[in-house]
Amino acid sequence: MTTLAPSLPQLQIGPHTVQPPVVLAPMAGITNAPFRTLCREFSGGKGLFVSEMITTRALVERNEKTMQLIHFDASETPRSIQLYGVDPVTVGKAVRMIVDEDLADHIDLNFGCPVPKVTRKGGGSALPYKRPLLRAILGEAVSNAGDLPVTIKMRKGIDDDHTTYLDAGRIAVEEGVTAVALHGRTAAQHYGGTADWDAIARLKEHVPEIPVLGNGDIWCADDALRMMRETGCDGVVVGRGCLGRPWLFGDLVNAFEGTGKREAPGLREVADVMVRHATLLGEWIGDETRGVIDFRKHVAWYLKGFSVGSEMRKKLAITSSLEELAGQLAELDLDQSWPDGADGPRGRTSGNNRVVLPDGWLKDPYDCAGVSPDAELDTSGG
Repeated sequence: MTTLAPSLPQLQIGPHTVQPPVVLAPMAGITNAPFRTLCREFSGGKGLFVSEMITTRALVERNEKTMQLIHFDASETPRSIQLYGVDPVTVGKAVRMIVDEDLADHIDLNFGCPVPKVTRKGGGSALPYKRPLLRAILGEAVSNAGDLPVTIKMRKGIDDDHTTYLDAGRIAVEEGVTAVALHGRTAAQHYGGTADWDAIARLKEHVPEIPVLGNGDIWCADDALRMMRETGCDGVVVGRGCLGRPWLFGDLVNAFEGTGKREAPGLREVADVMVRHATLLGEWIGDETRGVIDFRKHVAWYLKGFSVGSEMRKKLAITSSLEELAGQLAELDLDQSWPDGADGPRGRTSGNNRVVLPDGWLKDPYDCAGVSPDAELDTSGG
C-alpha cells in the first residue's frame, strides 16, 4: 500500500485549511449541490468541493439557472465557486457581487475548458495564450475579491507546440492568485492519452511561492498519493475519477490519514447510493421526474464493472421515477461484490483533437483583439 510521510503539509487556500489536500474538480452538469453532498458525506466533510462552472456574465445578469447553480447547502464549508469569463470587467463585477452578497468563501477561475464552443471564441484553455488578457482578468478578480482567496485551474496549453502553463503560473503569482491547479493535458488532448505529471512537477518548481495542485488520471486513492510523491505538488484535484464513485473521497481521506481502508461496495450498496443520488437531484431541482432524468447520465459510471445485461442498462437509462429506478435496480443480482478492474478511466476519453480557435489566434500571444464578447456564454456550463 502506498503511503506518505506523516509530515505531509496541509493545503492552505487563503484562510481555509484543506485537510486532506483533496479538491473535487468542477465538472459542468456533475458537481451540483446533490453530488457535492454525496462526496462530502463519504469524506466526513473533509476536503474542498467546488461548484460546477458558473459564467460570469450569467451571474452578473442573475440568470435564473445560474442563480440555482450557486446555491450551497448550509453544511458546505467553505463554499467554493468556479467562475468562467473572458472579459476582465465582467469578471471583476461577478467577483464583487460574490463578495458583496456573501455568495461564496473561495473563488476559482476556469482556464481549462477544452470544448470547441468555448475555445473557438478564445475562452477556456485557449485564453492563457493571450498573456495580457489573462493578466487583466486575474488582476480584476483579485482586486475585487477582498479577503476571498482566488485560485485558477488550467491546462498545459493549447497543444504541445503552444504550452502556456509556466507563463500562466508566473502571471498568477504576480497578480496575487492564491493557488494554481494544473490538469496535465493540453486542450488538444481533451481527456485522452495519459496526463503529464512531469508538467505538474515543473510548475511546482516554477512557482514555489504558492500551492500547486495536480489534476489528471487519479482513479483511486493510491494514485493521489503517488502523484504527490512524484511531483511534489501540494494537493490533488479529482475529476472523472469520482464519476459514479463518490465514495472515492472517503478512500482519499483514509489514504492521507495513513490507513489502508478502501471502499469496495457491492452492487447492493452501489444501488442504494444511486437511488440516494437521484433522490437528492429531484429535491434540488424540485421535480422528481426531472431529477431522475438528470441522473441517467450517471448510471453507466456507477455500474461499470458489474454484470448487468445490455437490456437492463437500456431500461435504467430511460427511467423517469424513483420507484421505477429502485424497482429496476432490485431486479439485478445485488449480491455481486466489487468487481476487479472497476477503477480506471471514466467519462470522455477522446484525444488528439484539433483545437478550434479564432482566426489568427496563434499569430501573436500579446494581441488580444481576437477575443469575442460572446466567448462568454450567457448560460453556465460547458
